[in-house]
Amino acid sequence: MSRIDQFESVFKAASRTSFEYRPQKLNRVLLVSDLPEKDAWLYAAGIKRFLASIDPEQEIEWTSAAEDRGRRVGDLLEVVEQERPDLICTYRSLYSEGWRWPFSLGEHLDVLTQATTTPVMVMPRPDSDYWQRETLDTRSVIAMTDHLDGDEALVRWSVSCTAPGGVLRLVHVEDDKTFRRYVEEVIGKIPEIDTDRARELIARQLLKDPAEYIETVSTGLAEAGVEIHIEKVVEFGSRLDRVKQWVEESKADLLVVETKDDDQLAMHGLTYPMAVELRSVPLLMI
Repeated sequence: MSRIDQFESVFKAASRTSFEYRPQKLNRVLLVSDLPEKDAWLYAAGIKRFLASIDPEQEIEWTSAAEDRGRRVGDLLEVVEQERPDLICTYRSLYSEGWRWPFSLGEHLDVLTQATTTPVMVMPRPDSDYWQRETLDTRSVIAMTDHLDGDEALVRWSVSCTAPGGVLRLVHVEDDKTFRRYVEEVIGKIPEIDTDRARELIARQLLKDPAEYIETVSTGLAEAGVEIHIEKVVEFGSRLDRVKQWVEESKADLLVVETKDDDQLAMHGLTYPMAVELRSVPLLMI
């Protein structure tokens, strides 16, 4: 390796992304349901308690798209354009019986999360057992991504949704199967590279950046006087399995995930299976 390459590697290794805390403002919330208007507002009462940790001193304006107002997907998108909410609250399988089978989110939610830039809070359905046993609290929140460092919006929303005194677990999971494939099937076949040494150094670097970023989150929040506890989870494993395990072990009240992917129109590859399978925990889809 040339001295220029060495210098460049040292410079890149020293570079780090820092978290800058900014409170998430929530002025206007749109509740989307297929319920009659009266039942929709009863459902909203529970959601209001759930969101109370986001700037409790700020008055939130609530609007509703209930009953037939958003039956067609195009009509629902028009409602979102008219209302221009900061957050949309809804649930799976609007205007459909599909929620009884755990295989999809329904066409309304599929389009809503991708065709708008507004974050969507996916709550348990009001006609499901999950809603009946929901604690409606946000003292235990998990933020999950496969590229945590520098994901400002995801972390900012997660912080704002965590109740004072609560715990926010920032989870970054590197896919171990992909890592093993590159090490064993690529690096392991290059005689000039020490496979064991490469495995150790690459693994260390993959976990180093998100771990250091989480440290800046803790520091930034402490300096801002935000009274929540940050837990760092940076590891290798099967992403879906590990998230399901963390949700169960920590009795998570909310899971915050990304839906947008710059390289495709469809939902982010990791998010969709999580949203389909984790039906008992509310999801905030950024």
